[in-house]
Order: sequence, then C-alpha cells, then structure tokens
Amino acid sequence: MNIVFQFDAGKQIKTLVEEHNHEGFKITYCSENAGEANDKHLASALEDADVLWHVLAPVTKAVLDRAPNLKLIQKVGVGVNTIDLEEAKARGIRVCNMPGSNSNAVAEVTVMLILATLKQLTKMDRITRSGQWRLTTEQQESLSELRGKTVGFFGFGSIPRLIAPILEAMGAKIIYTATQPKDDVGHRFVEFSELLQVSDVLTLHAGFTESTASIMNDKAFASMKPGAVFINTSRGGLVNEKALHHALTEGTLAAAGLDVFVEEPALASNPLLALENVIVSPHVAWLTQETWQRSIAIAMENSQKHRDGDVLIYPII
Repeated sequence: MNIVFQFDAGKQIKTLVEEHNHEGFKITYCSENAGEANDKHLASALEDADVLWHVLAPVTKAVLDRAPNLKLIQKVGVGVNTIDLEEAKARGIRVCNMPGSNSNAVAEVTVMLILATLKQLTKMDRITRSGQWRLTTEQQESLSELRGKTVGFFGFGSIPRLIAPILEAMGAKIIYTATQPKDDVGHRFVEFSELLQVSDVLTLHAGFTESTASIMNDKAFASMKPGAVFINTSRGGLVNEKALHHALTEGTLAAAGLDVFVEEPALASNPLLALENVIVSPHVAWLTQETWQRSIAIAMENSQKHRDGDVLIYPII
C-alpha cells in the first residue's frame, strides 16, 4: 500500500515512522512548501497513493484530482478545515483525524502565551538584550500577574480541561462558553456576550466552522474588558485580524498571543507582526516529539485498518 506523507519530515520523524512501519508500507515524503519541484514531486506521488497523511497543506479539489486511487486522508492533528470534505465524500474518500493527540502540547503553549503576554516576556527579553536594565514607568505599569484574573474559554474540550486546573492553582477564576453547558465541568458556563465582557484573559479553543468564522470581530473586541489579553491557539479563521489589530492599537486589548493566522504561512507584511504587544509563533503549538509519537502510531494503525477493511478510528467521513 502506498502512503504519501506530506510534511517536511526530518531524520527523527522518519526514524519514528520506520519504527512503526511493521507492515512494510511504501511511504513517500513530500514537502508542504510551495514550489515547482515540490509540486511535481507531490503530483507524481499522488498518482499511486492509497493513503494521504495530511498535516496543514490544504487538500483541495485540485489535489484530489491528482490522486485517482486515494481512499483515505489521515489528518495528523485535529482540525479538518484544510480538507475539502465535500469533495472527499463525493469521491468516496474516507477522512479521519486524531482528537487528543496534540492536546498536551497545545495546552502547554496556551499557558505559556497567557503568562508571556501578562509579563510582556518578549519585550523584556528585547530591552534586556539592548542594554536597558531599569524599566520606564510605562513598562513597569504594563506587567501583570494571573492571580485574581478571570480567564474565559471559548470552547471547552480536551485542551481547556488540561489548562483550567493549572490556571486555577495559580489563582485564576475560570469561566467558559460552548455550544451547551458541560455537566462534568465544575466551572461556570456563560453566554458569549458575558464571556467577552468579564474575561481578563480570553482564549479560543473551537474549530473553524460557519458559525465560528470571524466570530472575533469589531463588535466582539469592542465588548471586551479594557486591558484584556487575547490568546488564539485554535484556528486563525475565528478572528477578523483587522479588528484585532484595531483593538490592540486603540487601547481595548493590552496584548495578544497568537499561534495561528487567517492566512498561513503568515506574511511578513501582516500588520499584527509589527506590534510590540503581540507574541507570535508559526502554528506550532501542536508540534512536539511526543505529539509525533502519538500521531504516527495512530496514522499507522488507521492505515493498517484501511488495508484490512477494519473499522477506522476517529472517522470524520
């Protein structure tokens, strides 16, 4: 069986794949980066592909047109908004994801961004390296701590369930909104409007759907508590970036921590990247050695199940 793994895999990942490849599957590695040579290599590999291991590069109709034998798209991760699900379904291609495989990694980065924004960590790093030791009055007054803050979660799945106890132990109050209250959650459920109004820190943990697209718009940011911090480690499409930029420059928000963007890769010309009160990373909250160990094991198991005609795990379609 032919598997195309579209990711710029290094030596460690390739070794991990081989350690799990007990069935002797033929695995072809293709780059996610655009370029004529990479595109030709991907097109050639897809011609005979039975399974595609997909990370972030969009799986569009044009990509599927190149893969006449494809029967399974295995998402390495959780969000499937980068896959044309309707087209895959129409062609009889199964799609599976890996819920929970990267939850620990994303939870850690979310906590890191919350603390880093409250402490203005990147700014402190920069001014220290420049030789400045004593902070200006403005710089001193920009620093804050978590204790006593209200942290609001937009969505309360596996990742917030890991984060909430950590923040509570540090003295934060937890509230959340979701499609409906969670019976097994000991935190207060609030409507979206209240979440915006009372959160000192607002962190997004929802998928990208029609109902969540650009939900953080001008109206939403204007409703937030002055001086609040905004965190997004879910999907860039939940945010209107122009509205976020306005909130960060006109005084509504004190800071933001972003791992995801509307357009990825994020362009150097993105105005958010020029702001000192924004801490960013290139959609790598999920990316750890441990995540890869879990992900490769699941991808290989589902590939085996597909070959053997067994029931797939974590099917989307």
